[in-house]
Amino acid sequence: GTEMCIPGDNTEMVVELIHPIAMEDGLRFAIREGGRTVGAGRVTKILK
Repeated sequence: GTEMCIPGDNTEMVVELIHPIAMEDGLRFAIREGGRTVGAGRVTKILK
């Protein structure tokens, strides 16, 4: 099924990036789709 988040919800996700990029715990990021910001978050753990 499809899961949705609404403004104010907190969620946890695992993301695999297409291109390598330097990251560290605590880094803030934005998720963008079609030129619009659809989400934002903070890196809490680097897996590899």
